[in-house]
Amino acid sequence: MQIDQSLIVLVLIAILVIVLFLKSAVVVPQRTAVIVERLGKFNRSLQAGFHILIPFMDRVAYRRSMKEEVMDIPSQICITRDNVSVEIDGVIYLQVQDAQMSAYGIDDYHRAASQLAQTSLRSAIGKIDLDKTFEERETINQQVVQAVDEAAHTWGIKVLRYEIKDIHPPKSVMDAMESLMKADREKRAEIARSEGDRQSRINRAEGYRQEQILKSEGEKIKRINEAQGDAQQIELVAEATAEGLRKVAAALAEKGGMQAANLRVAEQYVSEFGNLARENNTMIVPGNLTDLTGMVAAAMTTMKTVKPGHGKKCAPQKTEDDGFDLAPE
Repeated sequence: MQIDQSLIVLVLIAILVIVLFLKSAVVVPQRTAVIVERLGKFNRSLQAGFHILIPFMDRVAYRRSMKEEVMDIPSQICITRDNVSVEIDGVIYLQVQDAQMSAYGIDDYHRAASQLAQTSLRSAIGKIDLDKTFEERETINQQVVQAVDEAAHTWGIKVLRYEIKDIHPPKSVMDAMESLMKADREKRAEIARSEGDRQSRINRAEGYRQEQILKSEGEKIKRINEAQGDAQQIELVAEATAEGLRKVAAALAEKGGMQAANLRVAEQYVSEFGNLARENNTMIVPGNLTDLTGMVAAAMTTMKTVKPGHGKKCAPQKTEDDGFDLAPE
């Protein structure tokens, strides 16, 4: 019986020791701070690791996460400087820097930061027009962070950043803004089309001008080339004619040249007179048509006015045929 009572006492003592151990042993996770109070007064702040408290004297009063925390800021109605109501919500990022100050500096730093962010946002929105709320989000965010961080410094809290999530203007304002943006886009499109048409006309005019210039240059070069070709042709024809005349004169100066010339003139006379007879029905026939010798003599009279003499002037002399001949002076 006494053994049973001793066993029961041991069991009770063991249970008491276990309870006391569980009440006094504290394991603090990484990036977490635990505030310990002794008899209701702040004693110390426990960091990550295993700790033993004094039973019935020490207790864990607060637990603070030292990690970065994110909180949603409820949407609220803000009035801009131009008296337009917009609904805005956001998100704020906080981090506990001092666990003791966060525990004893303020009752609920989450709620305090949320309320202060809302009031700071309303103040920032009230200083700008509606159009600027979409353009100056970064400036508004910085103003909210600065305002909340100044107050949260005494709470042991660091405000890292604030971001506006959504801005919802009234439907009538949205319709007006959409109409304005549509008109602005149409204006820019019309300006772009007109600029394109203007540039196109300029390009076509410049192309036509260059075309005319090139055509005129080509025509000028063509005429110059034709003139040079005509001049060379005339020069060549003149040289050929002169050479032919020199050869004829040389041939006439040779022995039997005049007789050959007489025969050639007679042949040409007969041939041309025959052609005239074939082409016309009515002809004017000279009275001395049968006097072929007289015709040839008249033609040769002109040829005899110049006789080859190396460029010397000649004077008519008496010959057996017509009583005259050409002799050098």
